[in-house]
Amino acid sequence: MSKPPVQAAVRLADYSADWRMAMLAAAALVVGTGGALGAWVLVKLIAVATNLFWFGELSTAAREITDNHLGLWVAAIPVLGALLIGVMARFGSEKIRGHGIPEAIEAILYGESRLSLKVALLKPLSSAISIGSGGPFGAEGPIIMTGGAIGSLFAQCFHLSAAERKTLLVAGAAAGMTGIFGTPLAAILLAIEVLLFEWKPRSFVPVVVAVLISFAWRLLLFDAGPLFPFALAGVADSGTMLGLALGLGLLVGLEAALLSQLLYRVEDLFHRLPVHWMWWPAIGAVAVGLGGLIDAHVLGAGYGNIQNLLDGGLAVRAVLALLLVKAVVWLVALGSGTSGGVLAPLLTLGGALGYLVGLWLPGTPGLWAMIGMAGIMSGAMRAPLTGALFAAELTGHFDMLPLAAAASTGAYAVSVLVMRRSILTEKIARRGRHILQEYTVDPLDFLQAGDVMTREPTTLPGCMQVEGAVEFFAGQAVHRSYPVVDGEERLLGLVSRSDALRWQTEGRMWESTLADILSDASQPCAFPDTPIGAVADLMVETGVGRIPIVERAGNRVVGILSRHDLLKARSLKRKDELGRGRGFGGR
Repeated sequence: MSKPPVQAAVRLADYSADWRMAMLAAAALVVGTGGALGAWVLVKLIAVATNLFWFGELSTAAREITDNHLGLWVAAIPVLGALLIGVMARFGSEKIRGHGIPEAIEAILYGESRLSLKVALLKPLSSAISIGSGGPFGAEGPIIMTGGAIGSLFAQCFHLSAAERKTLLVAGAAAGMTGIFGTPLAAILLAIEVLLFEWKPRSFVPVVVAVLISFAWRLLLFDAGPLFPFALAGVADSGTMLGLALGLGLLVGLEAALLSQLLYRVEDLFHRLPVHWMWWPAIGAVAVGLGGLIDAHVLGAGYGNIQNLLDGGLAVRAVLALLLVKAVVWLVALGSGTSGGVLAPLLTLGGALGYLVGLWLPGTPGLWAMIGMAGIMSGAMRAPLTGALFAAELTGHFDMLPLAAAASTGAYAVSVLVMRRSILTEKIARRGRHILQEYTVDPLDFLQAGDVMTREPTTLPGCMQVEGAVEFFAGQAVHRSYPVVDGEERLLGLVSRSDALRWQTEGRMWESTLADILSDASQPCAFPDTPIGAVADLMVETGVGRIPIVERAGNRVVGILSRHDLLKARSLKRKDELGRGRGFGGR
């Protein structure tokens, strides 16, 4: 009696989620707590570093760098902090260099979502030293890396797949961002648009759980309410305002593209220096110190600058100085490879440009500063939904969400047209790894075997003798294998060229029929409605390159699916993308 056929295992459903999603959601409670606590620790470390470097005090009280009275020594403090970071990167871990998000993406896509304990400890410490000593950075990149490391380390304590580790890594990153900024919705969207590289319940649900638990902890660890509240007079909803917001978004998108290009040109200049990269942060910090002498407001994270832009009332001269000097010191410092984030400086630069344009637009300059912030985050990070909602959550002005969305869309459109890669992915691409950030449904998952199979394939009768099969493969065979069927076209098995060679070598069983030979073999097969992705998996598992397609009722062979047919699926998808019709009724 023959064995049952090996069929392509497939669970036909809208989603691939199973009960392990609940397990990951439970783990996300721990990871979310770790992300929130990590954010609190980072904020305290920045405060300690700020007090030590600028005021000579050991304190966790928040103080502004602009309150110092060091005079010309202002230029030396950033260099001292950068020297410490260079030593930490050289003798601790090189992975603390940079702004964190590209490193997290690279770990997700190419490192099986494994981050080390050393990175989890050194990244927040180095970032605190960098920001506290005057580095023009924000805390969001470092906390994303740190929160991601917490999630990854927790996942590595258990027997989880790389995909499950990725889920907890991203959950920790989103939880950390929520802890710093208090923007849970934007953190979830950042995870989807930038970090996850998928849209699945298995990853979405745990990320949301981690973000929500982090937000709950934040209400206990930090002040409640939006991070940057500001008064906003009533703004009339109109198509004109939406059009103006879209136009500002286009302008800010160009700003984002320019900043990205300049950043990597500065980085290229540092790579040409005839000194070890350990010294680059200190060299870049010279520019930071000089910028601090020109305007001390460009030093540190600059959250006060963001608040001042939103509140309005700044002189044009002050905003111009902030825009130009902040851009220079940030580009030089980040290009040097020191540790720090990109989001807070981008918010400052986008807000400053929006503020200046807003002087000639309806509404307050503070409103347009907010809209500029939404646009530049969208344009620089290629995250339009995140950019719009982030600006609304940061300020508490959800009523301005349509304007923020218009600016985000405009900036995003410009960014993807004029830049091949974002400020986040350019660094990864320079390491020889290209990332495609467009999410589409895999044609292997939605096309079925019946859509691409070869119909009415050539088959061999089960009554054929082994000698005849050997002669067939020696002369007439075109393919490596053929289905064997009985008198009613029902599948008996597969015979391959290697089978024929083996029979010829053995020199026996010449008068046996193929049906006799195959009676004890398990044969792979699939059905016309089987997704071709499942058939591809079956090919990998069995090593068979041509899978018979049979009717569910009766097991009659109706087609065959080869590796070449799988490639046709990609061709069909590409034809849908690039093919142009001739209009109504065109053929």
